[in-house]
Amino acid sequence: MTRKLLIAGAALALISSCNNMENPFLTESKAPFGAPEFDKIKNEHYLPAFEAGIAEAKAEIDAIVANQEEPTFENTIEAMEYAGETLNRVANVFYNLMEANTNDEMQQIAEQISPMLNEYSMYVSLNADLFAKVKSVYEKKDELGLEKDQLKLLEDNYKSFVRGGANLSDEDKELYSKWSEELSLASLQFSKNVLAATNAYTLHITDSADLAGLPEFVKTMAAETASEKGLEGWAFTLDAPSYSPFLKYSEVRNLRKDMWTAYNTRAIGGEFDNTDVVKKIVDLRIRIANILGYETYADYALEERMAKDKATVNGFIMQLLEPSLEFARKDVADVYAYAKANGFTEPKLMPWDFSYWSERYQEAEYALNEEQLKPYFQLESCIDAVFSLANRLYGITFHELDNVPVYHEDVKVYEVKDADGSHLALFYADFFPRASKRGGAWMTDFRGQSIRDGVEYRPFISTVMNFTKPTADAPALITHDELTTFLHEFGHALHGMFAEGRYPSLTGTSVSRDFVELPSQIMENWAFEPEYLNSFAKHYQTGEPIPAELIEKIVAAKNYLAGYAQVRQLHFGYLDMAWHSLTELPAEGTVEFEQKTLAPYAVMPSVEGSAFSCSFSHIFSGGYSAGYYSYKWAEVLEADAFSLFKEKGIFNTEVSGSFRENILSKGGTEEASVLYRNFRGHDPEPQALMEKLGLVK
Repeated sequence: MTRKLLIAGAALALISSCNNMENPFLTESKAPFGAPEFDKIKNEHYLPAFEAGIAEAKAEIDAIVANQEEPTFENTIEAMEYAGETLNRVANVFYNLMEANTNDEMQQIAEQISPMLNEYSMYVSLNADLFAKVKSVYEKKDELGLEKDQLKLLEDNYKSFVRGGANLSDEDKELYSKWSEELSLASLQFSKNVLAATNAYTLHITDSADLAGLPEFVKTMAAETASEKGLEGWAFTLDAPSYSPFLKYSEVRNLRKDMWTAYNTRAIGGEFDNTDVVKKIVDLRIRIANILGYETYADYALEERMAKDKATVNGFIMQLLEPSLEFARKDVADVYAYAKANGFTEPKLMPWDFSYWSERYQEAEYALNEEQLKPYFQLESCIDAVFSLANRLYGITFHELDNVPVYHEDVKVYEVKDADGSHLALFYADFFPRASKRGGAWMTDFRGQSIRDGVEYRPFISTVMNFTKPTADAPALITHDELTTFLHEFGHALHGMFAEGRYPSLTGTSVSRDFVELPSQIMENWAFEPEYLNSFAKHYQTGEPIPAELIEKIVAAKNYLAGYAQVRQLHFGYLDMAWHSLTELPAEGTVEFEQKTLAPYAVMPSVEGSAFSCSFSHIFSGGYSAGYYSYKWAEVLEADAFSLFKEKGIFNTEVSGSFRENILSKGGTEEASVLYRNFRGHDPEPQALMEKLGLVK
């Protein structure tokens, strides 16, 4: 997943003031390339830096408004684009670390900063005099001789004001501001609750019999987790490297049920309850959409996306969902039949059974399991392989640095150089889980690419993941799925690294939500290409190359349970659209609404009291509201796009060069549909994805 930081956020009560000369955010960085000075940044620096940044940004906005000259693109639109440099710098660090390395004090700071940032956002978006200047420039746009990116920046700014309430009455502006602040705080509370609920659960095992079925690497990791927690025996958590293997391998059904239930009832009831928070977020979004003139929040959100409207998105989801259901139900039936034939006696296959028995079925059908594969995917080798792939496709190289400060000892930093040897970017890689990091995987940046006053600022790109850590007995070994995740996030990273624009709001991953996943998802394809796998997959102990038959099994199993997996993702997109297509809050509770919504398209039994909505961070705190369909939308794009690589060669530099030139470097300087056609020569069709997944009769 990509995380493009938006200024609107969160923050706190408190902190000691410090002299600007002592605050690393308020002085020029002395680190190489001007990178963030993580070795100097302390919690006490954030609030003063935010205060100073907001004051500076307001002064810059005031100067634009006070300018007595006729409004022009340069003195209004460009000046706005570059306002708030300090504010952006501190926000980029703070909110990225809120996800990757947070603590209680930072979360308190976030609660104090949130209203401050919201007030600044309203100071700009509801500034009538500023909007008048923007509108003046916009109305004469056809006479100004603007270049494509300048015209796009002007149009984006004008629409942003309109969509941000500039045309509202004073009374409605006050309401809009109030609701926006409440929404920011509610989203922050949602995120805090999910993290706290995830960290609050531990399955503690002291009887070795309860480890039946678990591979050695899982048991070793669990023993180390227990030790870290001061416990005897073994400890399992809801972090993906612990939770997922337990569900896949544990033979102890009641413990699988405990783990599944804990995960799927996170933030439902108890101390970290999100059931009311979800409804508060939805209610506030409805109010905001209505006051801006939209029937639903989905109407508001989709206006700026590639899809444009609800009808297109819902039609797209159903175009994939309805034909996929038959395949998904057959997938479940096949797994159930296999389970029954192998000793399963329950009348139904429950959700906590599916991962276990589907893994056994896959082993039987393809003679393939993660335990076989992991020794061939040592993390260090995979890092080299991902970098080598980028070199073969784009000519870029990666050079690890030890003189650039990092925010945690696990983080590695690389200088990325272009094919001609010039500096391209800094790349931060953060691979392992910890209590201070949320689950999942994402890409973000500490600084985007831009050009100002003739000086180009190259980006600082970061990818954050949660892979299995090294143990006392073995180095970090990742699953093939984790390799695919790595390639996915690295695709986002390339999108940020290759940015070539002037304006920070139009460069890198600053594109429509339903286009941003194309660069990431296309990279996943290489994880299934024998020629690529053969180039690096070697046994970490013997150095033997991965056997050809294992690669054949990986490829053969690529579409294993493709119907089930597709429907699962479409469920998330459908649920997202259901929440954000509401015109009023449902009478039912959050859990009940979700279960009722998904019931017609269920392929597994529903479990009373469980729901995904209360931990659905993507849509309630992560920027994907009315946008989760984007993943499938991008899969359609990448299925069509990668077919050109398959036709011309998976390492074909003519194709990769075109992809860089037309997609990766362009950011949001043109409409996404135009960029795609420039690369591929035509519009994509959903059928391309169905064929790729084998979901055709």
